[in-house]
Amino acid sequence: METVKPKIDESWYNVLKDEFQKPYFSELKEFLVEEKKKYVIYPAGSKIFAAYDTTPFDKVKAVIIGQDPYHEPYQANGLCFSVTPPVPPPPSLINIFKELHDDLGYSIPSNGDLTKWAKEGVLLLNAVLTVRANCAGSHRDKGWENFTNATIKALSAQKEHLVFILWGNYAKAKIPLIDCFKHLVLTAAHPSPLTANRGGFFGCKSFSKANIYLTENGITPINWNLN
Repeated sequence: METVKPKIDESWYNVLKDEFQKPYFSELKEFLVEEKKKYVIYPAGSKIFAAYDTTPFDKVKAVIIGQDPYHEPYQANGLCFSVTPPVPPPPSLINIFKELHDDLGYSIPSNGDLTKWAKEGVLLLNAVLTVRANCAGSHRDKGWENFTNATIKALSAQKEHLVFILWGNYAKAKIPLIDCFKHLVLTAAHPSPLTANRGGFFGCKSFSKANIYLTENGITPINWNLN
């Protein structure tokens, strides 16, 4: 039987095509079909692979890892931490913008759309790519983690001098998937107010450290300015 090719950027399909043939991915698709019969699922189907489509494999310079999409209406757009205007930035994103300002001096962005970062080569990857409306974490352990772990492994193995930005314990748990001799791994507390205000996120300088590393390795630094 011929397999239907998923709607994902061609460069990523070439890297991850074996994943689409594995049993877990078939089970994941079946799960999502059943979920959509009963519930509203975020993000919209066309945005599930937005991180991949906006940042092709050959363009990746840095990776920011989130958990799962925002679960309230109109928030999730397929890029971790990002929201599409006119949705106001959630608390974690507000803290990210504060750190961006403190680190690089850029003014606080007027909205929460991080597409510009994605086009600069920042893969904004949630570990889980879908969620049931108003039910955080509802699609964890259904197969997405296998797929996004394969993504991280492929980046680590096939590219050099990437910057992996891991905020919070969930993201830090991905460190074993990364060759830390080939790439820079930056860790900090999660930007959520629950953790950021206790210390460990503000002052982490992830943005400037990433650009210093890229520049030292002959790679054009990321323009983190969203204005």
